[in-house]
Amino acid sequence: MVAKRVKRKPKKIFIILLLTLFIIIAGGVYFIFFNHNQVKDTKVVSKIPEYGYTLKSNKSTTYKKLFQELKSILEKEKVNEKEYAKIITKMFITDFFSLNDHVAKTDVGGTDFIYTTALENFLVNAEDTLYKYVESNIYKQRNQKLPVVESITINQVKTIEYTYEEEIDEKAYQVIANWTYKDKEAADGYQTEAVFTYIHEGKKLALVEVSDKEADEEENQDE
Repeated sequence: MVAKRVKRKPKKIFIILLLTLFIIIAGGVYFIFFNHNQVKDTKVVSKIPEYGYTLKSNKSTTYKKLFQELKSILEKEKVNEKEYAKIITKMFITDFFSLNDHVAKTDVGGTDFIYTTALENFLVNAEDTLYKYVESNIYKQRNQKLPVVESITINQVKTIEYTYEEEIDEKAYQVIANWTYKDKEAADGYQTEAVFTYIHEGKKLALVEVSDKEADEEENQDE
């Protein structure tokens, strides 16, 4: 009995492997390039140069509307600082507490409103507390449920004397506000009220303290 010789087709197998490898590489390059462009595609769409505020294209619709209100307030010949304090409080709350609008724990919101020398400490605290468990959403694949601010109520705005870094601001502003979230389940346990304190940094109002409402009321009673 004579054994039959099996004919091999090495060229055909090589071509199939080469095509498979090409498809894998091409797919990987496309995925990286496409998502890289998505991440980087943010532009400055509006500015308030005299105050250093900028509006980026990746901000929420709510934040963009508030930015236009801020612009209107600051472009007036005489700025109403109480209205100024109100609107930046709304902007800070919208940006800082809407965790779902941010792509990672290091993408902390509200930084435009923080006093310059307090910013580093603010970022460290935010990343260690509120933003600590925010999962990455750089490639739009996050399934984590995170809160988004729905409505904000400004309860009180008053002028106070405030000392920060040995500097006294005799017309600092204190704003008491509370807010609600869109998804009650996602927002369970998250902060819904606070006292915000602003002092002057040049012509700007800058946030130097966010305190608990109850603690602030107790402090005032002690005084």
